[in-house]
Amino acid sequence: MAPTKTCMRWAGNPFLQDAFSCRKPLRRYYSRPIRPYSSTNQSAKPRPYIDPPKRKPLVGTKSKATPANPSSIPSNSPNANPKSGGVAAPYWRISLGVVLCGSLIYSMFSSPLQLEPPSIADRDTLVKRESGVTPSSPMRLRMEEFLKAQQKEIVSTLETLDPSKKKFRTDTWTRPNGGGGTSCVLQDGTVFEKAGVNTSIVYGTLPRPAIEKMRVNHKALDPDVKSLEFFAAGLSCVLHPQNPNAPTVHFNYRYFETMDAEGNCNAWWFGGGTDLTPSYLFDEDAIHFHRTIKEACDKHDRGYYPRFKQWCDKYFYIPHRGESRGIGGIFFDDLDEEEKEQEQLFSFVKDCSTAFLPSYLPLIEKRKDMPFTEREKEWQQLRRGRYVEFNLVHDRGTSFGLNTPGARVESILMSLPLTARWMYMHDADKGSREERLAKVLREPRDWV
Repeated sequence: MAPTKTCMRWAGNPFLQDAFSCRKPLRRYYSRPIRPYSSTNQSAKPRPYIDPPKRKPLVGTKSKATPANPSSIPSNSPNANPKSGGVAAPYWRISLGVVLCGSLIYSMFSSPLQLEPPSIADRDTLVKRESGVTPSSPMRLRMEEFLKAQQKEIVSTLETLDPSKKKFRTDTWTRPNGGGGTSCVLQDGTVFEKAGVNTSIVYGTLPRPAIEKMRVNHKALDPDVKSLEFFAAGLSCVLHPQNPNAPTVHFNYRYFETMDAEGNCNAWWFGGGTDLTPSYLFDEDAIHFHRTIKEACDKHDRGYYPRFKQWCDKYFYIPHRGESRGIGGIFFDDLDEEEKEQEQLFSFVKDCSTAFLPSYLPLIEKRKDMPFTEREKEWQQLRRGRYVEFNLVHDRGTSFGLNTPGARVESILMSLPLTARWMYMHDADKGSREERLAKVLREPRDWV
């Protein structure tokens, strides 16, 4: 069927050329002739014009009706570029996209992102995960592994003492700059009113004033640097029994190291000690505690025990009270290469730490079930008040922890008893057990 004369007027339109093969669109929209609108014939109302359906051109393809010469496309064609009068716009958009993507890829390879290098803490974590800790690992990793193993052993052993089978509460925490720790605390137990066993691993940066202060005892520190990376690892344990006849005990062993930017150690030292704080004095308990510690020291140097025992008596002293906190033990700090080789001191610290349970367990097992009076409990509370005074006013470990950025205060103050008491102008009765302890605290005694 040939198209009508009216339809031939639109034959130049490529869209309508396609439409002739369909016929139905032509019958619908163009079967009636369109009467042109004349401005002189105002009374004649034009027939409503219905736009033909627009077809969305396919990207990257040409219509069969599109001429080879783009200039021959009428300006009113749906495939025409309204700005350039050329071929359909998708070709131009694709070309622009290719150029932009190519420029982006080139810039990524020619100017790679400058990422921060991994921190020493990140590198240590990767080494532990991939290779584990071996005898050839850095000392900081070996000390960390040993302290964590000791914590598990002490906690599991102390839990066996409680007949109610009460367990330690375990909290694991991390530090933003690297490291973290595990706090194990038991409160209101049958044997211990409060017991805490904590490990702490700290990565950080020492400012210039701290470096200058530490150089007094450690000449290996570079005096010209503005800051130094440091690592600190420690295991702390404080046990406050329910029974006034059972002594409070404390120990702490730690390792400190400064490093260059690559994680290589440039200065290190060990510190620590343990001491006994009874409310009522039993000579046999004091002798056993000191003898066990002395045996651990004598394995490495027979001069260690008398030297570190005297250091302990001076350190755990409350100047404003004119008395010691307890009956002593050992204490040492800043043991570095000027003292002995690193491996020898590491072995010494390990032996002192493993001697803790043998030195204290027989005492708590002997005293935990002894009968006591309300008066004896009151005296225990007063002695705990002195314990709090020393820890908050004079203890360097507490001060260092509270002044370390990002420190976990709950773990630092774990050493404080659950209850304590302060009475105005309290004096022990003459000839009493309380007075006997007070005399020993003013005049330290050699127990071995």
